[in-house]
Amino acid sequence: MKNLVLKSFIFSILIMTGCSGYENKISRFDFTGARDPSLIRGFNYTPANVAAPRHHIDCWVKYDSATIEFDLDLAKSLDLNQVRVFVPFAVYTEDKEALPAKLRHFVRECHKRGIGVMPVVGSGPWLRDTTQRNLGREWIQFLVDAISEEPGLAFWDVMNEPDWPPTPEERVLRNFENCKFMSKTFHEIDPQTPVTIGMAFVDGMIELADYADVLQFHDYMQTRDQIRNNITRAKEFAAKVNKPLINGEIGCIARANPYDITLQEHMNAKVGWYIWELMIVRSGWGTVHGVFYEDGSVRDPSVAAAVMGFFRKRTADILPSNPDQEGWVTRVIDQGNKWLEDPERTWNDGLVIAETAAHLLEAGELSAMRTPPTWQVEMLRQGEVNMNSLKEIIIKFRDQLEPYKINPSKSPL
Repeated sequence: MKNLVLKSFIFSILIMTGCSGYENKISRFDFTGARDPSLIRGFNYTPANVAAPRHHIDCWVKYDSATIEFDLDLAKSLDLNQVRVFVPFAVYTEDKEALPAKLRHFVRECHKRGIGVMPVVGSGPWLRDTTQRNLGREWIQFLVDAISEEPGLAFWDVMNEPDWPPTPEERVLRNFENCKFMSKTFHEIDPQTPVTIGMAFVDGMIELADYADVLQFHDYMQTRDQIRNNITRAKEFAAKVNKPLINGEIGCIARANPYDITLQEHMNAKVGWYIWELMIVRSGWGTVHGVFYEDGSVRDPSVAAAVMGFFRKRTADILPSNPDQEGWVTRVIDQGNKWLEDPERTWNDGLVIAETAAHLLEAGELSAMRTPPTWQVEMLRQGEVNMNSLKEIIIKFRDQLEPYKINPSKSPL
């Protein structure tokens, strides 16, 4: 009913104004009201259980509705409200008959959770051979027929990072022409759904701005100043051309672009964002991106906290923790030394000492968490008895705790 009323309204406006062409189209979203793009809290999505390099394809060919619904519940738990998901043309060639139902299931499950969907539809053989653009038009018509009536559809993203890498120039120009073709065709076939282009750089966003209803750039910069400068340039241009602005990709630990830093800067600047990505994809980008493992646990709780708007204090009035305030650092060091010197030492007693030390290290943020101390102890518990490995862990933890003793001669407990 909603879409029927909307389409009737659009049709009436077109008749009254005599408008034709996408420049004057009526969008399905009001970016000055409740659909303010600065409120977008989004994520890029690939299920954790699909393998690169076909992960974007197998996400659909091997579609698992139970996994999708579980992952979307995780997104909902962080109050995320948009998803950017890749739908390559290769899926159309491999899974044409089943794909519409899968797309509708995905969009509807997102909509149930208050999550809008931005499919990234990529390119096909027409990218290199423009005589095959009929296939591109066929692909667009297929997508529009499948999900354009779904209220959960937010935008069409017509190509991901056509400006990356920035050379050779011939390839970039070819990509840009593809973006123009895709944008024009989407506007013609589905005038109610806004189009965006997932540009890697602000310069590229500016160059193709005439072909996007919603401006999009990506940012993986290394310093706050660099992040702020990109945001400022993007916002100033968006204001100049009076178009909404989003950042479609942020957050990469391997590019010195921590989630909590870049999220804080975009939130402060009131620019909507999509993190890359929700899931820790084991065969893909999982080593440098992601919030959740497939079981719903997290690798770095600070990422989840940042998504929710909670950031680490980094000002002069920090109050450092004191893990030995009640003597527990001193106590566990003493216990560890006695255990190491005891010829009758036992496996279980050593594990208790190691686990206590691990808890102090983690709670006091005294140890790197790439391999959490508690994980190291748990691996010992689950394996065979190995006293040498246990001794090594106790010595390592003791040495890490030693600098934080405040009363090395006396423990109150």
